[in-house]
Amino acid sequence: MGGRALVLGGGGPTGIAWEAGVLAGLAEQGIDVRDADLVVGTSAGAVVGAQIAAGLHPEQLMEAQLAPANGERLVKPTAMGVMRLIWSLKRSKSPQEFGIRMGRIARTAVTAPEEERLAEIGRRLGEVRDWPKTRFLVPAVDADSGEPAIFDAESGVDLVHAVAAGTAAPGIRPPASIGGRTYIDGGMRSPGNVDLAAGHDRVIVIAPLTRGGGPLTGVEEQIAQLGAGTRAVLITAGPARWREITGKGLGGMLDPSRRAPAATAGKAEGIRVAAEAANVWNAPPH
Repeated sequence: MGGRALVLGGGGPTGIAWEAGVLAGLAEQGIDVRDADLVVGTSAGAVVGAQIAAGLHPEQLMEAQLAPANGERLVKPTAMGVMRLIWSLKRSKSPQEFGIRMGRIARTAVTAPEEERLAEIGRRLGEVRDWPKTRFLVPAVDADSGEPAIFDAESGVDLVHAVAAGTAAPGIRPPASIGGRTYIDGGMRSPGNVDLAAGHDRVIVIAPLTRGGGPLTGVEEQIAQLGAGTRAVLITAGPARWREITGKGLGGMLDPSRRAPAATAGKAEGIRVAAEAANVWNAPPH
């Protein structure tokens, strides 16, 4: 197949800001990821990916993250919810079993109404309402079967609903109802879903969170599984730096007030790794 693929992982609202900053830093150094043949967006990455695939400039995305977080709902995960997540990871023997367990959590959790979440996704996507011409994949998980669902322009699902499904973090966001099925966050399949970029020979992976855990394969392992014929670069904050950006615990990733510093940190990281990323992105095709 060949070609370039951009893979964007999860990380909550703070992850959206950090990824936007990384992309702005890369763009400042002359790396235009809008040249991608494929964009894969997992969880937070689905929001960023939709905009990049639609052709928005990374600096425009970053500017949106630097704006005041007026009126944004602060969602606080409960200690019990975090414990159930960890328990499910440890007990599940397959990704499908984990997906089913997380689907149960999603169905019983008290969250904002689905209509409110759809409106929020619409605001986050801004002017982007239709599937982009660039191939764009949004992974999600069927809440009942635990099986993966990969939404794209051929799925017969509008973009806002697809992104709502791909970002429906169990216990935090409402599960998404599409065509009589219920879906949850694509991060319940993998933190990055890098395997969806298989067949492309130049891959940039931007993922603030890389650990898999339990039956889920981590980002680094998925990159290795792409094979020797693929040039790939991983841009990640690393656990220590990510804790500095988000603070302690899951709540920091969901805190809108951390968006601006996360975007600034992301841009610095994008500038720092630009040369390495350019060696991959601008390499001649095989």
